[in-house]
Amino acid sequence: MTLRGRTILSLIFALCPVIFSYSQSLENPFVNPNQELPMNPEEEVLTANYHYEFIPDFTFDMVKERINAMDTEMGFELNERIFAFIHYFAVRNRDYTKMVLERKDLFFPMFDTLMQKHEMPIEIKYLSIIESGLDPQIRSRVGAMGLWQFMPATGRMYGMRYNRDIDDRMDPIKATESAAKYLKSLYRMFGDWEIAMAAYNCGPGNVRKAIRRSGGKKTFWEIYRWLPRETRGYVPQFQAMLYLLNHLDEHNLHLEDPTYAMASREVRLNKAFNLEKLAELTELCVADLETLNPSIKNRYVPETNKTMAIRIPEARMDYLEENLAWIEDSLANKPTNLIASASLWNEDNPGMPYREPLTYRVRSGDVLGSIARRHGVTVSEIKYWNNLSSNLIRVGQKLYIETDSPPRKAVATTDKNGNKTYVVQPGDSLWIISRRHSSLSVADLKRINNLRSNSIKPGQKLVIG
Repeated sequence: MTLRGRTILSLIFALCPVIFSYSQSLENPFVNPNQELPMNPEEEVLTANYHYEFIPDFTFDMVKERINAMDTEMGFELNERIFAFIHYFAVRNRDYTKMVLERKDLFFPMFDTLMQKHEMPIEIKYLSIIESGLDPQIRSRVGAMGLWQFMPATGRMYGMRYNRDIDDRMDPIKATESAAKYLKSLYRMFGDWEIAMAAYNCGPGNVRKAIRRSGGKKTFWEIYRWLPRETRGYVPQFQAMLYLLNHLDEHNLHLEDPTYAMASREVRLNKAFNLEKLAELTELCVADLETLNPSIKNRYVPETNKTMAIRIPEARMDYLEENLAWIEDSLANKPTNLIASASLWNEDNPGMPYREPLTYRVRSGDVLGSIARRHGVTVSEIKYWNNLSSNLIRVGQKLYIETDSPPRKAVATTDKNGNKTYVVQPGDSLWIISRRHSSLSVADLKRINNLRSNSIKPGQKLVIG
């Protein structure tokens, strides 16, 4: 064999493993050695394997051209501030944008309907992304709640109830109705949607002050430098999301499995009742009832809110309507294991309305311990009510204190399976619960309840024996 022949042969032997591997990948690109191959390989379809983390490049001019071509009621002109937020949501914090995409189909159809009802620009719906990340139960450090982050006082102005068991600020439809009315009133006040959104964030008083300091200017960017720092980023973030969610393909932002809203209808039971009992009688999942009724905080509708409408999955509405009479009678028999119900807060008078929390302004020399003793509550409760992560407070800070705080004794019940259970109270921790029930350690509680961390929340049910 010539030198040339030996060289070619050695090359073929060297490439054999590569050729064999490549031929296998063509026959079945995702082959599993334990997987049975298809009966007819010719029928197998090869699909492209896209890399979903690929982030396309984009420039200021490219984005500007796309924005100019957008057909929206709330057009805007791109600037460096907005472009910086587009880059942030498209590149640096894509996970946040993907989280929003997972949730948007739960709420956007409802947003569209209500914005049209109130004759408002449909694009206002993107403001909820900046407010809450489309989480109907999120709470801010100052006590604002829900998709549209209403404070208790503003929520009451628009008819939203707020007590120990019910918080309408967490109801997506009621909160969106209220947000639409409030934003529309701000638009009538200032005549500009960008300024109306700024006022929604920092209050109309701060906007008027910025207008005065600017010499009477009337647009957001003209009064921009006189607005509070948070508000200066608030409107540009809204505009960045407005652009990005209308150009998902250009930024390779897609989800394989978006989440859609559950079809439901409303019913009024006109009774105080427990969601667990309703789920048992209607053969529903408690988690579905909680998802459809996020304003019910403790799985319990008290006597004071018995006329509120409850959302039921569409699939079970016919059954409920056909059997409504006996279901209502059964609900009237109070179950023995009410979860965090009014009867646990005030056992002498279960139907007693909950009093609004008082607002305390921190004074010089105050510490959480002294404030807690003064109002007959615990430090842990104050930290929970105000979403505080430490004991640090500052002079002038507002603290919300629920004057009808729950009793601090352990409330344990026995379920139908004979398990001893405990409902987590505000201020509880696994360590506190383990101390109350000395036979259990924190490790035991985590093991029995399949907990991966020490995080628990009020209203959660734990097995303790």
